[in-house]
Amino acid sequence: MRPPRVPARGVFCVMVRVVSFIDGFNLYHSIRDLRRPHLKWVDLWALSEVFVRPKSEVLVEVFYFSAYATWLPSAYRRHREYVAAQIAVGVTPVMGHFKEKDRMCNRCGSRWVAHEEKETDVNIAVSLTRLAHKDAFDRALLITRDSDLAPALRAFKADFPAKSLTVVAPPSRSGHSSELIAAASSKATIKERHLQRCLLPQVVTDAGGNVAARRPKEYAPAK
Repeated sequence: MRPPRVPARGVFCVMVRVVSFIDGFNLYHSIRDLRRPHLKWVDLWALSEVFVRPKSEVLVEVFYFSAYATWLPSAYRRHREYVAAQIAVGVTPVMGHFKEKDRMCNRCGSRWVAHEEKETDVNIAVSLTRLAHKDAFDRALLITRDSDLAPALRAFKADFPAKSLTVVAPPSRSGHSSELIAAASSKATIKERHLQRCLLPQVVTDAGGNVAARRPKEYAPAK
């Protein structure tokens, strides 16, 4: 976790604590739709700070929820590098898993094994509620467009009326989820320019100056 900002000496200021909860695949697929692969190498802490008011708020934690597609070697390699980079900049990953499911074509009878991401929605809902009970934040950022989280947000709103929640939509033409907006305090949208200015460096180092991750060649900016 990065240290919070400290108000200027001699100035009494109670900073509003903000925690960011990021639906990894929801954000990833929205960025992929932009067809600018280098934007996938985004610093999630810096991106979350875009939606924090610097004079009155402080970002205290960022959580990244995702799962590894272990059966896809190239994607798995890039994802591990990305998670390592996020850890180095202070982000906490919460990883679920994929479950194999047998599929069949009703027309031709062909069968295959598909993979379904599990636990992300539950992990987000549990983390949001658990940290609210611990009074770990005053305002939450939720970066997703997944309407499956609406029941959890309605429960959060009912149980913690003094806390606010901002739904931040990933970049996409489809906009916000109306179900999420109805359960939130406010809304915001990630723009392509936000991603562009929040990119990680080619080589990411940790607090001790050690190399933590290197940008995959697939995410290099176009020349």
